[in-house]
Amino acid sequence: MTNSTKELPESVTEALSNNGDDDQSSQPDPVTLDLALEDVRRVIEQQHQQSQLLTTKLNILFAVNSGGILTALAISKLILIPSIFSIAEMIGFMITFGLLLSAFLPRQVAVTPNLGNIEVVERYLNLSKTNYQLQMIVNLVETYNVNRQRLDDKSKSLTYAAYSTFTIVVIVTFHVFSLYYGT
Repeated sequence: MTNSTKELPESVTEALSNNGDDDQSSQPDPVTLDLALEDVRRVIEQQHQQSQLLTTKLNILFAVNSGGILTALAISKLILIPSIFSIAEMIGFMITFGLLLSAFLPRQVAVTPNLGNIEVVERYLNLSKTNYQLQMIVNLVETYNVNRQRLDDKSKSLTYAAYSTFTIVVIVTFHVFSLYYGT
């Protein structure tokens, strides 16, 4: 077993060690490997599309908060009228913008293989086709898992920001009702 194989998950390590056996039935089918690699790449592409969708949602929430609600409050001067509602609105805006900035902060996306490291490239070039495909499947699965966590964090921040935005709208509505219908 090579040094690079020790870092792989156990099931793939077993598959790689079986490749050295003379028994052809224990070797992974090349067609199956091609299909598995294609499937993993398709899942990574879907993950990328989900990231783009989250970025679009982030832009919409920024526009709604800064362009819509804050402008409406400034024009109506509701935010300048001292009350518990004004304080709640300001706190809500700070929370929402904090959540949006958290979702907006750049996160480095994991990629595989690291082509900037010549040793990695040389190691990959020395692998047989089957071992290369198995290694790529392992790398893509690890990449997916790392990127999934980053997308989950971004998605949670956007979800909380959406709830915070909705809460601000409710507070503004109560603020307007209290001014116009209050006694």
